[in-house]
Amino acid sequence: MPYFDAASSAPLHPVARQALQASLDEGWADPARLYREGRRARLLLDAAREAAAEAVGCRPDELVFTPSGTRAVHLGISGALAGRRRVGRHLVVSAVEHSSVLHSAAAHEAAGGAAVTEVPVDRAGAVSAAAYAAALREDTALACLQSANHEVGTEQPVDPVAEACRAAGVPLLVDAAQSLGWGPVEGAWSLLAASAHKWGGPAGVGLLAVRKGVRFAPQEPADERESGRTAGFENIPAIVAAAASLRAVRAEAADEAAGLRALVDRIRARVPELVPDVEVVGDPVRRLPHLVTFSCLYVDGETLLHELDRAGFSVSSGSSCTSSTLTPSHVLRAMGVLSEGNVRVSLPLGTTEAEVDRFLEVLPGVVSGVRERLGAPSAAGGTGQEASLVVDALGKLCPIPVIELAKVIGDVPVGGTVTVLADDEAARLDIPAWCQMRDQEYVGERPADRGVAYVVRRRS
Repeated sequence: MPYFDAASSAPLHPVARQALQASLDEGWADPARLYREGRRARLLLDAAREAAAEAVGCRPDELVFTPSGTRAVHLGISGALAGRRRVGRHLVVSAVEHSSVLHSAAAHEAAGGAAVTEVPVDRAGAVSAAAYAAALREDTALACLQSANHEVGTEQPVDPVAEACRAAGVPLLVDAAQSLGWGPVEGAWSLLAASAHKWGGPAGVGLLAVRKGVRFAPQEPADERESGRTAGFENIPAIVAAAASLRAVRAEAADEAAGLRALVDRIRARVPELVPDVEVVGDPVRRLPHLVTFSCLYVDGETLLHELDRAGFSVSSGSSCTSSTLTPSHVLRAMGVLSEGNVRVSLPLGTTEAEVDRFLEVLPGVVSGVRERLGAPSAAGGTGQEASLVVDALGKLCPIPVIELAKVIGDVPVGGTVTVLADDEAARLDIPAWCQMRDQEYVGERPADRGVAYVVRRRS
């Protein structure tokens, strides 16, 4: 059964498994103790730190291990903000950061007296370095930017953003969870966070690098371990496995990236040819080599993922628009792209061409079956008799409002309008996206007695 969700968690690398098993016998003792077993554990921990620091591109004494990548982000943001409290409390983030960054930003803002600026992205999911520079203020304590997006794979311009931050005297924290296995993060960043299970290391190990000279005040209770930046006994076997696997995947990265990029290029090209009404999202060039995301009109994302799972493919979705929630993915919303029927394919190391070809063979029938069950239109048509129509989609979740719109657009003449009444938050994103895909005019929205009225004018 092909596993195509490496962006969530990569399978354990063989080197990680070997290192974990070997270090279980040597790394169980307290590395802070001076007796033989403690010294042996300390040697393993120091060697792992040196290997990880080399991969990150920092000094070993600038890097600490944390219980997770999310914890590394939280520690990095809180420590940097506290260390620069005298400068101000302003925080800058991109609109497409991982939820760990956005949750930290929300907690900072909720504490009172703090301001957070979200820098918007373009339709490919990338920020502008100029826009980031413009968001920096005299009271900016910290800026955050991911190296590559976790949902659509778009790489961010970290180097020019870091330069803008350096010129303004603002430290930049980079979330490198998705990209660190593929190579070091370029640029004069100040702090960096990552997570081992993203590159094939064991879960439960993160890392945080803080450059010398960055003002940093840990916000946890004082602890003598990991330079006082994170508390608790180090999980040395897992840390050793994480560092060993990072070194291993880096050694393989160039060859693996070339092969996986070719497979992803094939998916990007073939999916729109095989499946009607599909939008492939994310930057087609400046992107991670193993990840591709596309959205299908008239499809419920949760149902689509279940059907692909039944067909033998483990994939994920960048969209939260399912039966269990009323809001679409914040990343897709910020990009202004279609959120319904979203599929994220992220290929692990060793994926074969045959596995990808089988996925492309199965996908059209799965999408068609889901659309048929939802009653999606097979083609636009209609009598063209009425100049204006109202579609009541109140109480219906995506993609039903868009399906109802597509069914009736052909019943108005060119220049006529369809007004969709909907209270599903995803409609605010998906109806304009549908208009762009189908070359119809999105007139706008207005409040209604219940929900929102979205107006679409037929162009052709």
